[in-house]
Amino acid sequence: VHLAESGGDSVQPGGSLTLHCASSKFTYVRYCMGWFRQAGLQREGVAVIDSDGEIFYAPSVRGRFTISKDGGHLYLQMDSMKSEDTGMYYCEADYVTGYWCSLGARLEYWGQGNQVTVST
Repeated sequence: VHLAESGGDSVQPGGSLTLHCASSKFTYVRYCMGWFRQAGLQREGVAVIDSDGEIFYAPSVRGRFTISKDGGHLYLQMDSMKSEDTGMYYCEADYVTGYWCSLGARLEYWGQGNQVTVST
């Protein structure tokens, strides 16, 4: 399963960025897809969405980030960005829903990662 990511960039604090992940494999099946970020040794679930319509956000991004899915495309709209949003962002996916789709999950399939840097 291939997850093709794009959208990583450098942005100033307060700015916006949109990440994109494309995969044709998670359209007509039960799925969990999400964005996870790695900063140093720390891995954090940012936002996840499943095919039942459940969406979860990390407290640190709730109200600023929006996850959405349109067919085979997953997006993360990031607004009011902060320096602590800096990290490598990975699109992840799996054929699970419900309990198995959470911010703490380690999903089966990963994209190549996109570096997001928030700084002046």
